[in-house]
Amino acid sequence: MAKKHHGDDKRRSGPGGPRKFGHGGPAPRPFQSGVLPPHVVRVGRDIATENLVPGETVYGERLSRVQGTEVRVWDPRRSKLASALLKGMNVYLPEDALVLYLGVSSGTTASHVSDICRNGMVFGVDPAPRVLRQFYLLSKKRENLAPIFADAALPEQYAFLVPKVDFVYQDVAQRNQADIFFRNCRAFLKRKNGRGLLMVKARSVDVRKRPDVVFEETRKKLEASGMNVLATMRLEPFELDHMAIYCSWAGKE
Repeated sequence: MAKKHHGDDKRRSGPGGPRKFGHGGPAPRPFQSGVLPPHVVRVGRDIATENLVPGETVYGERLSRVQGTEVRVWDPRRSKLASALLKGMNVYLPEDALVLYLGVSSGTTASHVSDICRNGMVFGVDPAPRVLRQFYLLSKKRENLAPIFADAALPEQYAFLVPKVDFVYQDVAQRNQADIFFRNCRAFLKRKNGRGLLMVKARSVDVRKRPDVVFEETRKKLEASGMNVLATMRLEPFELDHMAIYCSWAGKE
């Protein structure tokens, strides 16, 4: 394990159980057309990633074949990134990207990012030993995954392990989500062509406020901090009261 410590477009663009909506049926696919990252393909009304480790699954996902290549079907009810892509968000995530993943958990979404960024590296940060152990075991099969046992709110804990990255992805259920995201972007995100994607969980920020108010306040906070919000997207029906906020650094690159 990489650490035991005491204390992203207009160009291209923790695991949980399945969620049901409406009358108890599975969430429908609100399929939208978007530019998918490399090694992401469409399988009917689903999306999938070309499997970096053929024959292996990570969380019980379905394997299929597209033009002779094995793919892993990407469940949008277990991955907020999948739900954003499926709904049409254009995310710039090249295959050689260096990615900082905050709140990596056991690696459900990170495994698909590993398929996409197969010539890059995914640095996964999580403070929970049990789930990080699963991610560590996953990294033994996927050499472009690097587990980091640390608190995402304290980027100084892992500053010596993480280089400047092309993409910061955050899925952390804490009240100060925007602050955590910005601190990590300021520390690690490349100023030129760097992108960040924040998954905002409104009920974790302030359960007393309407989600749309939380989302707008978060957007304004990021912009006031020096970030440019490129796109936003609600994640219903896959995730209630969640929004994806896609950003870059403001100003000239």
